[in-house]
Amino acid sequence: MTAGPNWRWAIWAVAAVVAAWACIAAAQSPLLAWRSGVYVVAGFAGIVGLALAWVQMILVLFGAPVGSSRRIHRISGVALVVAVVLHAALLWITSPPDVIDALTFMAPSWFSVWGVIAMWAVFVMAIVAMVRRRFLRRQWPRIHRILGYVVGAGGIAHAMLIDGAMGDVSKGVLSVCVAVTMFALWRSKVRWGVIPSRRDRRTGQPSR
Repeated sequence: MTAGPNWRWAIWAVAAVVAAWACIAAAQSPLLAWRSGVYVVAGFAGIVGLALAWVQMILVLFGAPVGSSRRIHRISGVALVVAVVLHAALLWITSPPDVIDALTFMAPSWFSVWGVIAMWAVFVMAIVAMVRRRFLRRQWPRIHRILGYVVGAGGIAHAMLIDGAMGDVSKGVLSVCVAVTMFALWRSKVRWGVIPSRRDRRTGQPSR
């Protein structure tokens, strides 16, 4: 999908505002008063992870307003993996039994199930991305698309079902933004895993 320079800046400005709002709303939550510092950082890592998943989708759909979209996509992809690892590892420190129940799908809460599904989808996507040129060049766009939808849907379900510090309105808006972007990607002809260059976007021709 093509977007002019002004529209691209506007889209990224909205993304920055929504992501910042989600973090600020969480930082102002009274629930944080009863949480340890490790738990608080774990929660914010989760918020950042959902925002970065959205960033990845925006990059695929519209590209970056400045710099190389492909390079930014790789960097934000690594950042997404780091955020997910921090989220899970720090929650493990605060409550190992709960994390074990979640990882083994024995947790009674659905938000844990969706969170673990999204987490594994992120990890599988990262692993496949590292080996795609050697083993999965042709299958990569389809695999990336499926896993991207799983990450987005799982992240939305995890955020909406959990009763945490993230404000209901802010996480609702962030989740709707992710869902709308996913729908736009589904309707578009953009190939996931193949970020068009600036020349490709100007000419309307797909990257090879």
